[in-house]
Amino acid sequence: MGVATHLGIRLAQYDRRIRTFIPWYDEMLDAAAALVSPQAKRIVDLGIGTGGLAERCLQVARRARVTGIDSDAAILRMAQRRLGRRAEFVHEGFEAVALPRADAVVASLALHHVPTKAGKMALYRSIRRALLPGGVLVSADCCPADDAQLRKRQERAWRSHLLRTYSGREASGLLRAWSHEDFYMTLRAEVRMLEACAFRTEVAWRRGIFAVLVARKS
Repeated sequence: MGVATHLGIRLAQYDRRIRTFIPWYDEMLDAAAALVSPQAKRIVDLGIGTGGLAERCLQVARRARVTGIDSDAAILRMAQRRLGRRAEFVHEGFEAVALPRADAVVASLALHHVPTKAGKMALYRSIRRALLPGGVLVSADCCPADDAQLRKRQERAWRSHLLRTYSGREASGLLRAWSHEDFYMTLRAEVRMLEACAFRTEVAWRRGIFAVLVARKS
């Protein structure tokens, strides 16, 4: 399923509509990009989408080039127009690709498409192999709390954000539709999986149900 179908929008609307779906979207991407070293020369973006995170990373790492991986050919064309000559693209699901060597691997709202713990662990091991010594994985995603009461508050806050733009019926329909392809693992589970793959991991940013994790290769 392409991004537009998954989100229930026209693809040309993505960069505007994503902010109505995800609270603190720009702050989250800015926080993620700031974790990339200014000296980085190669960045791999998993599920690059329209290139919003990659563009920010290239502003931080002025000499870097990006390899953007995405299974949606139409959204890759949008990213190509946005990023120009500083990027190259791979039309494939990021779980199926042999990742190139890189100083940083980044992802925004992408890794939650991996449905199982085993699949996520396999991906993290693949990323670690691809990273150069001292390299980082930066992931911005939905990472609910373990505590059930806190998780419910986080979910209500997300729904409240949706209700700023959409009716109650529309908001419920969006969340229900996304649940068919989105598999949110708790923040604690993500940290534990990364540490089990020999990453030094920190929560670099957190707002409600969303977080930015940075995992460093020793």
